[in-house]
Amino acid sequence: MSAPLRIALADDQALVRAGLRALLERHGIQIVFEAGDGEALLAQLATQRVDVVLSDIRMPGIDGIEALHKLRERGDPTPVLLLTTFDDSELLLRATEAGAQGFLLKDAAPEDLRDAIARVARGETLLQPVSTGPVRARYQFHAADAPKERFSEREVAILRLLAGGYSNKEIARAMFLAEGTVKNYVSVILEKLDTRDRTRAVLKAITLRVI
Repeated sequence: MSAPLRIALADDQALVRAGLRALLERHGIQIVFEAGDGEALLAQLATQRVDVVLSDIRMPGIDGIEALHKLRERGDPTPVLLLTTFDDSELLLRATEAGAQGFLLKDAAPEDLRDAIARVARGETLLQPVSTGPVRARYQFHAADAPKERFSEREVAILRLLAGGYSNKEIARAMFLAEGTVKNYVSVILEKLDTRDRTRAVLKAITLRVI
């Protein structure tokens, strides 16, 4: 039997923290400590190891994204899953640029939250699908950014699943392909978009209207 996932929980609302704690503990996840703001979160992370940080984005003082910046600046690679009540693509972009592994709306189903924590703990990236308009507005098209080659229908389908946070194994299952085949497709996609990062590949594909 594997050890329970250990997480840090940060939210400025005590009732929200209490609700999340009760929910996650019912799903076998251990809350190592709670924090009411980013400053307290950073202080406790300096002395206590966790598998995942689950943090609200909007908090007084040091918010979730600023705390994430500071965490990465001091060399702490602990996976961070950010929660928000706002379906805001701008927040997604800021969270991604800061180094977040996951971004999820607070109204997600309990099973989705549990699954998201497990996935970022395994090193996966989880981007909840958001509207693409603000992404395109932020990253304007430049001819030099155009893909090196056209994308096939299958590559576009795989890109859409990547945008939904699916792993190679899940994409393989959804598309009835071998996992190794999906891995090869992803490598080709990253090459065409001239990036080594899946998350940035998705953002670039949205910008260029590939998906």
